[in-house]
Amino acid sequence: MSGSLLLLASLGLLIVAYALYGRWVAKKFGVDDTLLTPAHRLRDDVDYVPARAPVLLGHHFASIAGAAPIIGPVSAAVFGWVPVMLWLVLGGIFFGAMHDFAALFVSVRNDGRSIGEVIKKHVGSRGSILFLLFTWFTLALVIAAFAIIVAKTFATVPAAASSSLMFIALAIVFGIALNRFKMSLAPASVVGVTLLLVMVWLGQIFPVNISESIWIYILLVYIYVASVAPVWLLLQPRDYLNSFLLYILLFAGFIGMLFYNPELVAPAFTSFKAESLGYLFPMLFVTVACGAISGFHSLVASGTTAKQLNRESDARPVAFGGMLIETFLAILALLTAAMLSSESYLADLAAKGPVGVFSNGMAQAINAIPGFKFDPAVLVSFVSLVVSAFALTSLDTATRLGRFAFQELAEFMPDKPRAICRNKHVATMLAILPGAILMFTGQWKAIWPLFGSANQLLASIALLSITVWYFHSFYKKPLFIMVPMVAMFLVTCCALVNVIVDNIGKQGYMMAGLSGILLLLAIFLACEAVGILRQSHPEASNG
Repeated sequence: MSGSLLLLASLGLLIVAYALYGRWVAKKFGVDDTLLTPAHRLRDDVDYVPARAPVLLGHHFASIAGAAPIIGPVSAAVFGWVPVMLWLVLGGIFFGAMHDFAALFVSVRNDGRSIGEVIKKHVGSRGSILFLLFTWFTLALVIAAFAIIVAKTFATVPAAASSSLMFIALAIVFGIALNRFKMSLAPASVVGVTLLLVMVWLGQIFPVNISESIWIYILLVYIYVASVAPVWLLLQPRDYLNSFLLYILLFAGFIGMLFYNPELVAPAFTSFKAESLGYLFPMLFVTVACGAISGFHSLVASGTTAKQLNRESDARPVAFGGMLIETFLAILALLTAAMLSSESYLADLAAKGPVGVFSNGMAQAINAIPGFKFDPAVLVSFVSLVVSAFALTSLDTATRLGRFAFQELAEFMPDKPRAICRNKHVATMLAILPGAILMFTGQWKAIWPLFGSANQLLASIALLSITVWYFHSFYKKPLFIMVPMVAMFLVTCCALVNVIVDNIGKQGYMMAGLSGILLLLAIFLACEAVGILRQSHPEASNG
């Protein structure tokens, strides 16, 4: 089958879905631009700061995108490209985009607080405490893993390190220009993106050679500063500018694929069980993750993004649109695997990893553009730089989200410790500390395989809390939310049972125990929600 034809068809479906289904979902939630968002009502110029829609889309997209929408589809291609493509398109539209929009919107209607706060109001305090503890620990795991990944990348690709450091300096200047000197967005963006590309080039000329161990300490200091600094000064402008790197990559990859027009020689379907991943259900859905639906997105949407939303109607381009852009990235990643024979795919996957498969495929496609010839090694290096830049973005966003989760946990503490733990410096340290412990002890490696299931559990719990909020707010049981919710609960529970059984057989009792705890959390919250949804007339709620 023609790769370019499949790419055009999938892009057309995503555009139609944004225009029609996205508008329908926004209408169902009662989007109202006459209501002031928390960014205005609670503005503090640290966390709550209204941002223009393109800037916020850049922040949100940069935070949710990274290596995951590349790694997931390329790895899942062992099942064949057809089931992965179907899940990316259908899951991205009806599960992921709706999930991201709903998480953002519900948070906005709850003062920009997290899903944990929604659970507290609409399910109960016990569920909220358990969810916030789960979130805090999951983010600690993300901090540990991504700090190692970024440190390794910077140590092995010094050019990426120097470019990333220059990006940070540029972001600060850009943030000050927009927010203090009120520079117009369009000219600031032209200058900023131009300088961004210059810094990519300068990074190749002036690489920073520092060992991985030193980078880890530098990154820990950096994420602390990024978490407590005003969001408009560093996080928001850096993510916005970084997003252009991925936009450029997406556009070049799309045009390149049209000219390259690869034949999809990989098997359309292999089998219901892959040796490397296990059974298609539930592992396809856990492995693809961010390309179709990801619980981490709900943390970003209800964490940093909700506190910057300028008006409610911006939620559709930022969250719904941002997710569909990520789905398109995942589709491009899948095509780079599907255009390889089974033998070449498995060999490249083993030798270079999913990001390597993607980088090589994109380099081939981009070089097919007439008059656009680059050394493939340079293009592979650029793709690697983009991936590392977004890994760093996910790292500092996860730290800020960990701080928010701990500050909300502090609400359940007695007065004196509550005041101490709600301090942003204390909460940030307590978000970083467990991640640092996992990292320096190496325990994150033992626990990381659980992240895929934990991530999808986050998504199912987010959908559960959104369902209950919707029921309380509109007195209706929303099937368009409940069907994805039930599906994701089944996926998560089956995946966790698989992990438990597999690890008991291998005497991996710690992983089995942690999986059992997550399974019990899922069952507990599901039972609480079912009890509420069985009511015929819920108490009125302002959401």
